[in-house]
Amino acid sequence: MKGKSAVREALTRSGSQPGSDAFPRSRKPMAAADCTQQEGGRAPESDGPGEKRTAALRHAGLRPSLGLPQIVALYIGSVIGSGILLIPGLAAELAGPASILAWLAMSVLVVPMAVTMGWLAARYPNSGGVSHFVRLAFGAPYGHLVGWFFLLSVPFGGPVLAVTGARYLAVLLHWNAEQVYLTAALIVLLPLLLNVYGLHLAGRLQMVVVALILAVLVLAVTVSIPHADTAHLTPFMPHGPLSVVQAAGLMFWCFIGWEAVTHLSGEFVDPRKNAVRGILWSAGIVAIVYFSVAFMTVATGSYGGDASAASLSVMVQRSLGEAGGWAVAAAALFICFAAHNAYSSAASRTAYALAREGAAPKWLGALHPRYGTPVGGLLFIAAGSMGALLLLYSGAVPLAELIGLPNAAFIATYIGGCMAGVRLLRDSRWGRRCAFLSLAAVLALYPFLGWPALFPAGAALVLYVWRLRKA
Repeated sequence: MKGKSAVREALTRSGSQPGSDAFPRSRKPMAAADCTQQEGGRAPESDGPGEKRTAALRHAGLRPSLGLPQIVALYIGSVIGSGILLIPGLAAELAGPASILAWLAMSVLVVPMAVTMGWLAARYPNSGGVSHFVRLAFGAPYGHLVGWFFLLSVPFGGPVLAVTGARYLAVLLHWNAEQVYLTAALIVLLPLLLNVYGLHLAGRLQMVVVALILAVLVLAVTVSIPHADTAHLTPFMPHGPLSVVQAAGLMFWCFIGWEAVTHLSGEFVDPRKNAVRGILWSAGIVAIVYFSVAFMTVATGSYGGDASAASLSVMVQRSLGEAGGWAVAAAALFICFAAHNAYSSAASRTAYALAREGAAPKWLGALHPRYGTPVGGLLFIAAGSMGALLLLYSGAVPLAELIGLPNAAFIATYIGGCMAGVRLLRDSRWGRRCAFLSLAAVLALYPFLGWPALFPAGAALVLYVWRLRKA
């Protein structure tokens, strides 16, 4: 749930992801078209960019048009998003200046995970993304489970986005809790309402979001340099080494997104060559940007208490005053709204697809009688989001803990993807090594999520019981 809106909007333009404006009005089950899969559900023997693949893409209405520069831009836009507005301050509050070590570790550990996703995208380009890889490796029920992980992450991730954006305004306007959460409710509900009418932000506008994010981050780092002080780096590890590992688990929220571009892999020009190259370039840029912002957050002491949830605004206001705060607040609102719009659109279509395939209750597949939009999925997201906002408002669950629920769902998705990589990349020495290494990393990180780590397991158990009762 981050500013991955450019990727999701590109999916809507391709018409191959269940987030497209051209939402199907037929009663056929909605399944992603596998441009490379042969009849019988088998993976292709040849994964090179040959004539058969090009013909298959054209037959499916897709044309390979994304070169290396476009792929790098999509990956960066999919990974750098709303997490940068929230996580540096929360991580610094959790682990102190030692959170910098966690940022360094995550920047390294994420590379094999990202490369695994890139390799799978090169071998099995498909709009189904990770769920498709899991389906190929382990069968449809496990692919459905990954789809459920994504669907369940949105009713929790959306409110996290909304409260983050509202708090950036609250810092400037000195709002109370009621004003913050009323604004957050509007940020949550407005995209859902727009989706009823089939409206989505235009692709060019979504690309502006990516440019805006990068501009704000460069501005924040540049203007904060004069306020950096080594005194803010001591004590370096005030909460012990365990806090650093816990901070790394929280940071996973910032590094999700490599799976998102796999949905577009069917439109890569020479995916076997460019998918992994695009991953490596973008991973380097993402690591530099994140570490720079995180380091300056610590070095300027722009965290602690209420400031942690709006650390970027606090950091910029030290140099630019209220005008800088307004610029960051406007960017934060736009980023959060655009991300929630794109993710709620995709999740509601995921709900429709699961229902039509018999992997979810039928009411989740309900369509609007006039607009043909998935109102069943939208109502599910709206109800879950309001419940999550009430939890946050009541203080029963802090924001830093609620973010653990969608974070755990995404990590579980990556575990499934890495396991699929181990099986599907058996003939590639480096591909399988990356899959093994990334699987070991996410499995080692998972227990440190705390109680949110139970969320995917609970969801899997509920789904299993539901399927038994249905049978």
